[in-house]
Amino acid sequence: ALVGCGGGEGKDNSGGSAKSYKINLATATTGGVYYPMGNALAQIWSKNVEGVKAAAQSTAGTPQNIDLMRDKEAEIAFAQNGISYYAYSGTGTYEGKAVPSIRGMLSLYPNVMLMVVRKGTGIKSVSDLEGKKFVPGQVASATEVNGREILSVYGLNYQKDKGETNVNADYVGYNEAADLLKDGHTDAVLIAGGLPTSAVMDILATGAGELISLEPDKIKEITTKFPWYFEITVPAGTYPNQEEDIKTVSVSNILITREDLPEDLIYNLCKAVYDYHDDMVAGHKAATSTTLEHALDGMIIPLHPGATKYFKEQGIEVE
Repeated sequence: ALVGCGGGEGKDNSGGSAKSYKINLATATTGGVYYPMGNALAQIWSKNVEGVKAAAQSTAGTPQNIDLMRDKEAEIAFAQNGISYYAYSGTGTYEGKAVPSIRGMLSLYPNVMLMVVRKGTGIKSVSDLEGKKFVPGQVASATEVNGREILSVYGLNYQKDKGETNVNADYVGYNEAADLLKDGHTDAVLIAGGLPTSAVMDILATGAGELISLEPDKIKEITTKFPWYFEITVPAGTYPNQEEDIKTVSVSNILITREDLPEDLIYNLCKAVYDYHDDMVAGHKAATSTTLEHALDGMIIPLHPGATKYFKEQGIEVE
């Protein structure tokens, strides 16, 4: 039995002893991609990996997920690669409070930064957010950290503990942010997610908001200053009433786990992700990118030995 993983002893068909594992899979708010994809993953694992019972938990996102991993209240979690690096290395937002016990499993899909502005505000660039109302995400969420990083290259700050502010922030989740914008109570929201993200679909379908691009020089500055970002294009027609391509930045979403989980368990969980890829896509279209070709995109923390073994067997070079 593996107590730290919620494991227990059961009997296999031959009368021998078989391990069982309860997997708490930490995701994010219900308005994003992590949660529906997490539900799909939990069902795949519970149905197809012997001895595993998995369940997806709604959370505030990556930082809370990392806290849950540190406290051994979750076995596996969705996370942004940049925040995961901060946590593992004890840098950035995790300076002095490193969580060196986290390990990488696999890369899932690009987490696209979408700046949605309310029509009629005259906002055509992130620089126009000065003096405006803005939702960067929930307090201490990965999206909120993204908001700080992106706005910083425009000389904008909404954090009252970081000096003079020139943007007025409301800290709420994606669904609440969509409602605030549609009701005219905020001017812009940052939503980070796979394509498409339901909260952005909701806003654009009503005609209340529109997407804006980041300028090429700002994209270059962001990707240079914060190297876990990369440039990405959101093709026209990805969202309702989106008539033009949108240029923005993205980070990789990854699955992370704890170093104390058994090698064979993580091996089998990784294998099931790719063996049942179609079921993942049925859970959310963003899983289209969850392929062996992109298995380690953006992975900047050490892999769990079980993941290393699986990917080496697939002929994938592991550093």
